[in-house]
Amino acid sequence: MSGKKKVIQIVIFLAVMLLTFYALFSGRDLGEIVRAVGRMSPVYLVPAVMLAVFFVCAEGIMIWYLLNSMREKKNRVWRCIQYSFIGFFYSGITPSATGGQPVQLYYMNKDGNRISDSTVVLMTVAVVYKFVLVVMGTGILIFWHGPLIKELNHYFPLFILGLMLNVILVILILGVMIFPEIIRRIALFFEKLLIRTRIWKPSEKRAEKIEGFIGNYQQAVRWLGKHKGKLAGVVVLTFLQRCSVFVLTYMVYLGFGQTGSGALKVILLQASVYIAVDMLPLPGAQGITELMYQAVFSHVFAGAYLIPSMLVSRGINFYFLLLLSLGVVLVNRFVFDRRKAPAC
Repeated sequence: MSGKKKVIQIVIFLAVMLLTFYALFSGRDLGEIVRAVGRMSPVYLVPAVMLAVFFVCAEGIMIWYLLNSMREKKNRVWRCIQYSFIGFFYSGITPSATGGQPVQLYYMNKDGNRISDSTVVLMTVAVVYKFVLVVMGTGILIFWHGPLIKELNHYFPLFILGLMLNVILVILILGVMIFPEIIRRIALFFEKLLIRTRIWKPSEKRAEKIEGFIGNYQQAVRWLGKHKGKLAGVVVLTFLQRCSVFVLTYMVYLGFGQTGSGALKVILLQASVYIAVDMLPLPGAQGITELMYQAVFSHVFAGAYLIPSMLVSRGINFYFLLLLSLGVVLVNRFVFDRRKAPAC
């Protein structure tokens, strides 16, 4: 990713964030909001932070588990967790979370992992993540249909849109994984396009690398097909990972001493918000997430605690993690980027 593109993405991210905060706090008593946030109980704040950190670390554990199962080369679990934090940062500042995986691939390749293996691992993690969201969303839609329509109100169509977009993405990713020839055609198409536009020069060595990548990719996909038990483990961990974000909001609910809504209702409402905004083309789904949170949780949190609860919940599960991830990115930028990338 070029420096200019990074700057543009960060500027867009900051602009959306500032507009979001302006819309939220315009005409409100900021002093009262700050005082309300200060009343959050540390007894529940600490578990909420731990759940947020687990959310990112869980992806790293999945990457470590799959990578080390596929090849003799062993990766350290902490290094794989770093891949996850790096992915979180770049996904958080790019529309539809598109920037994370390319940077993860860059560092995984630098550490000696084959691009084909790393690609399959990241695609597997992505498709399982989306699959779990689809299962959760479908379950909520079927078994909680009445309350869902009532609680989401005019945001219900957005929930349906988010669910359908996730279904489509799962089908597309599975299609690419099951039919590797698609990868070959895409790679060759872009190679020819770049040669025609004179960005690349014709190269037999590059063509051999592309063919080698496709061969390794097919081997990795076949390996996954023969080890369904390992996929089952990834599905279970992904389910726990998703739930950690939803339970976090319930920790905030308890931390502000709120009563009247059960744990299941708070968790299902947060899951519904998450599914609705997951695929929207905004950096970190900023703006719409906060607006939908206010509308959906207005009957859950007492009026004085609605905005503070959103600041704490969203602050922990997004902005805190983004800052933590930025720290990991900077360490990698000035430490690991100096190493020579191995051949793939």
